[in-house]
Amino acid sequence: MVKWLLFLSLCFLALSILAMIYRLVKGPTAPERVQALDAMGTYLIAGIAILSVLLRSTAFFEVVLLLGILSFVGTIALSRYIERGVVIERKQSD
Repeated sequence: MVKWLLFLSLCFLALSILAMIYRLVKGPTAPERVQALDAMGTYLIAGIAILSVLLRSTAFFEVVLLLGILSFVGTIALSRYIERGVVIERKQSD
């Protein structure tokens, strides 16, 4: 019973990822694309965690942590780029 629920949740996550890919490609504005990319990263983290439980393995926990960190840093970098036009600001010496 639990395996079927985990498999069903993986199917729903796959549909959600497809919807986010559509929003990533179609999104009319850049902030909507960044939001779709962040949501897709969250769905991937959830999918890997569910797959890890389904396979009864702890081998994917490092992948989940790494993907979470990279997703967060990527979202912050893209947001700063949209807001300011640069990711890293450098001070000009006079």
